[in-house]
Amino acid sequence: MKDPNDIVEMLGITKSFPGVLALEDVDFVLRKGEIHALVGENGAGKSTLIKVLTGVEQPDKGTIELDGKFVHVRSPQHSQELGISTVYQEVNLCTNISVAENIMLGREPRRFGSIHWQKMNEMAQHAIDRLSIDVDVTKPLGDYSIAIQQMVAITRALEVLSAKVLILDEPTSSLDIQETNLLFDVMRKLKNEGIGIIFITHFLDQVYQIADRITVLRNGKLVGAYEASTLPRFELVAKMLGRSLIELDAMVKEKSQEEEARDKQLLVEAKALGLTRVLEPVDLELNANEVLGIAGLLGSGRTEMASLIFGVAAPDNGSLIVDGEKVSKFSPFESLKRGVALCPEDRKAEGVVGDLTIRENIILALQARYGWFKFIPPQRQNEIANKYIELLGIVTPSPEQLVKNLSGGNQQKVILARWLATNPKVLILDEPTRGIDVGAKTEIQKLVMQLAEEGKSCVFISSELEEVVRVSDRVAVLRDRNKVAEYAGDVDEKTLIQAMAGEV
Repeated sequence: MKDPNDIVEMLGITKSFPGVLALEDVDFVLRKGEIHALVGENGAGKSTLIKVLTGVEQPDKGTIELDGKFVHVRSPQHSQELGISTVYQEVNLCTNISVAENIMLGREPRRFGSIHWQKMNEMAQHAIDRLSIDVDVTKPLGDYSIAIQQMVAITRALEVLSAKVLILDEPTSSLDIQETNLLFDVMRKLKNEGIGIIFITHFLDQVYQIADRITVLRNGKLVGAYEASTLPRFELVAKMLGRSLIELDAMVKEKSQEEEARDKQLLVEAKALGLTRVLEPVDLELNANEVLGIAGLLGSGRTEMASLIFGVAAPDNGSLIVDGEKVSKFSPFESLKRGVALCPEDRKAEGVVGDLTIRENIILALQARYGWFKFIPPQRQNEIANKYIELLGIVTPSPEQLVKNLSGGNQQKVILARWLATNPKVLILDEPTRGIDVGAKTEIQKLVMQLAEEGKSCVFISSELEEVVRVSDRVAVLRDRNKVAEYAGDVDEKTLIQAMAGEV
């Protein structure tokens, strides 16, 4: 018998895209007056499930019930008419008009054919007072913080769109602790009014701070739905990563450690390096002749830390010393001159240039380092390209092959070749094996260890703890934008998961 408190029931949801089964027979139930966390790593299917619920995508199979009635959600507009509203990480409102105008947009009260401004301001103020937020609705929305802008978006969803179901998609990613607590106070208030809230986040501390239940997805499949009070954090992380507790207990580190001590040459030293709302101050050392593994769930701050070290973003806290010199100019170009290179996580958005050849892609960073007025001669370009094609085993008939015609694994090798061609002292690899086959993964892992043997410092960031353990001499663990642990020598996956879950 169905629970009368179930406001949303999605059963057997299946959705595929060309070459990808994004969701496979997934069930999801949201109750009235509950905060339900939806968690999972990249590719788990969270976004696709929400898109199906809000009508952005149509399921291949499965049903949706709202308040006990079957519905076919035709479009995002239709989902709003049904009482389902989403507030995204990046607030989709107009910052150059007033708070009241944003709240009442499309439903402005009118008098004699014109907007009744006094009435509109009164209605908007009454609506936002429901959330107990101190806001002057006559002021431009842009005068307020991102947190307040999110409250305004929630107010609009509740008042204008009459939402019964509120989806909050990574709402705290740009908020500080005080702003997050303010949002949580509002969420609890709405929960007490009977509204069902779906909370999508990567911050596990926040999951346990606010959620009543947790649904875990992995690789497009439902792992399970659990009461938050009965699911230990360690078990949650293990379920997200696809590791059973028995398997973790029996796991033995495969990597054999060399007994001889290497001379430690400090290449990079970060002291309290941080960026407000992005990464809490972190201490980190990178030595020559070693691989530093970085472990942490998606959203833990791994990529953000790599970006600060490489200069993609400039820190507003702490200091960075590279090869004995304090860094004052933060930019990728300056980092290249210092001998620091970053192989980015998103190879399609930030890495390969599909319409350029393998040769052109490989020499890009080196040419930038030399300067565009010191053109690398064609013969030298070919020598460099052929050297790394052979070294990395890039499968191609010619260096003149377009990169977009290569497999994912070979594209990843081309990006590696690009940064290796700059002969960096420090090479930061962010998810270098994601989305490639097992053979290519093994080759890249071997290359990383070989580079360390040759005197380089390698930072290896990966969601796959097994390979972090295999290639690393030391492992730093991040959780919720903080470095929470560091291990040298032998370390196993279970220890890392415990640190990621906050159980050490």
